[in-house]
Amino acid sequence: MDSKDLFALALGLTKPWYVARNELDTVKRQLEIGIDFERGGTFPCPECGQAGCKAYDTEERRWRHLNFFQFETVLSARVPRIDCSSCGKRPVQVPWARPGSGFTLLFEALLLTMVPHMPVAAVARLVGEHDTRLWRVIHHYVDQALATRDDSAVERVGVDETSSRRGHNYISIFVDLDVPRVLFATEGKDAPTVARFAENLEAHGGEPASIKEVCMDMSPAFIKGARESLPNASVTFDKFHITKIIAEAVDKTRREERADHPGTEGAALRSAPESRDDERRPTRLRLRPAAPKDPTENRPCLPPQARIPRLLPSTAQACRDLPQEVV
Repeated sequence: MDSKDLFALALGLTKPWYVARNELDTVKRQLEIGIDFERGGTFPCPECGQAGCKAYDTEERRWRHLNFFQFETVLSARVPRIDCSSCGKRPVQVPWARPGSGFTLLFEALLLTMVPHMPVAAVARLVGEHDTRLWRVIHHYVDQALATRDDSAVERVGVDETSSRRGHNYISIFVDLDVPRVLFATEGKDAPTVARFAENLEAHGGEPASIKEVCMDMSPAFIKGARESLPNASVTFDKFHITKIIAEAVDKTRREERADHPGTEGAALRSAPESRDDERRPTRLRLRPAAPKDPTENRPCLPPQARIPRLLPSTAQACRDLPQEVV
């Protein structure tokens, strides 16, 4: 088996396609594999599928392929246009790349494996391509997946915002809490972002009225949007923000104690209840810490009843479970 047959086998070529040449340039660090078709070869019409169409003319095309060891690999081929009796002249669909792409299917598969785990610009540097070309590939497959997505079973969603760049530029991301996947992303972090999510949900077979629960931070805009656009959803505040409020209440009590009694920071939180009889005793009783693991550590910690082990089922339940002075 010579090198041409080896490359043809590796590329999965079938008649009438074959490898006509392969050239390795060690200076440019590039391998070019030339592909051609047999004289008199016939092809199916890419539009109607009619078989036995002969080539009318050809066009030279190039595609970036997976590297051959440390060498960048490029496929080049004469791509014929067939003359179909029903559809007219149409370019043939090559088996190693999708129509209009400058990359082979295997190279695009490599890109799609990498981009979920690193910035597109970093992937572009690794493969030696401009990130604009990579974004075209990503948009193609994302649009393809969105067109066939079914959201009819979505019942619980989570939403949070993140900064897209420096300054007050935010995007809101909606996720399915039952099946880990992103449902929708849009600019902004106000009530209309929830309305846009509801519209997108309907466009993919979902029903806003079928949403039973939405988990979010304590943003008034998100709460307002959920009430207006997801009428049957109970609102659940995520445990991070609830725990943050409790921790702030503990810290506030510590600061008050330090201000009233310099040099005895945290004494009220650590001492026995009967040793204090002032007006703040009920608060300190509720926020009294468990014994620290390190006896020398004097920092107050959250009491067991203040730790939220899971998402609370509703806003009302969340408020009932919090100490009254925190609420």
